[in-house]
Amino acid sequence: MTRRVLELIGVAAAVGAVGLLLELAPVPVAGQAQDAPEPPAAAPAEPTAWGEPDLQGIWTSDYEIPLQRPARFAGREFLTDEERAELDRERARIIGLDRRRNDRGSEQDVGGAYSAAIFLTHKHLGRRTSLIVDPPDGRIPPLTAEAQARRAAFREYQLALLQPTDVCRDGLPGCTGGQYGPPSPRRAEPPPSYPVGSFNRSDNPEDRGLGERCMQALLPNFGSVAGYFLQVVQSPETVSIFYDTGQGQGWQRVIPVTDRPHLPSHIRQWWGDSRGRWEGDTLVVDVTNFSPKTDYQGSRENLHLVERWTRRDAETLDYVVTMSDPTTWTRPWTVAMEFSLQDNQANRIYKEPRCHEGNYGLPALLAGARVEEQEFAAGEGPDPATLCTAGCGGFAAGFAEQGDEINPLRR
Repeated sequence: MTRRVLELIGVAAAVGAVGLLLELAPVPVAGQAQDAPEPPAAAPAEPTAWGEPDLQGIWTSDYEIPLQRPARFAGREFLTDEERAELDRERARIIGLDRRRNDRGSEQDVGGAYSAAIFLTHKHLGRRTSLIVDPPDGRIPPLTAEAQARRAAFREYQLALLQPTDVCRDGLPGCTGGQYGPPSPRRAEPPPSYPVGSFNRSDNPEDRGLGERCMQALLPNFGSVAGYFLQVVQSPETVSIFYDTGQGQGWQRVIPVTDRPHLPSHIRQWWGDSRGRWEGDTLVVDVTNFSPKTDYQGSRENLHLVERWTRRDAETLDYVVTMSDPTTWTRPWTVAMEFSLQDNQANRIYKEPRCHEGNYGLPALLAGARVEEQEFAAGEGPDPATLCTAGCGGFAAGFAEQGDEINPLRR
């Protein structure tokens, strides 16, 4: 098998971990205007057979809402229906251009893997300008000095490995903060911290980040632009949630409803250690003991979550979670989401670890890197250090990283 075929197989599987999206139709946005009366309340949900509030069902979010409030909407909690419709039309126009394959043969082109016209869609924008409800500005709080140093160290390492590639040669956004130059001796160094994101090297599986390794499912999980599904199943003293998220990144979570203490602090788990309790109709879940190999917005083993799950009515599930980590953020912050009940028959979730079980691309990607090294050693190919395989940039979720085709929410 040729080197490029091996690479293409690896890249296709890697991009698949991001999640396939379908095309957005530019139609008017449904929903209530900001000053419109609220719709009539739906009927309340019946309790479980053992008398607890019933959270069960398949749930999803109906609209796309950015995690952080875009700068252009600073000071505003809601969009008007007219603004939502116009933004949806502009997003649909950009996605429909399908100009993602202009520079054929470039690393950005190979990294695209799929035709955007087939695999890109977004849900319609919601009324709220951010999922973050606290702080009031809808933004993640500033990082602590410690977290800034961690982030800067890893970014410096990423840029060192990118510097001999066309990303830095051409001054692309992926090289912001770096410069073009010869291959760095840091290419032989381990990263400064456990790599949750990929960098421009393929010596080991860890170099490729969590997404390509089918390990991107993290907590908290707010879905993606195409949304996601939750399936909640309850039994006495237990709540189980299956997160159908990404492409093949689904995972199962079991929450004990108990007064037993958390696990000892030296026992760390990928999704932390959850302990639930009922406060009236609300399931409150305290989550600690995260692994230092996970990462959410810069927070690792010191992440602490307090989740609140409330069945507002028969058709609606409210989710509010507060994130805190004094080693990462200067203050706690809170996200609120609303989920709608789906038909349990028409929307059955077939659980399969399809990313892990079918991730043939990662071995192929590593094998392709070895072929490149052999060809370079034989004087038959370029120095692998000059080829960009991660951090190359290009189009993400249907939008460019610069110019007129960036996401309108970023303008």
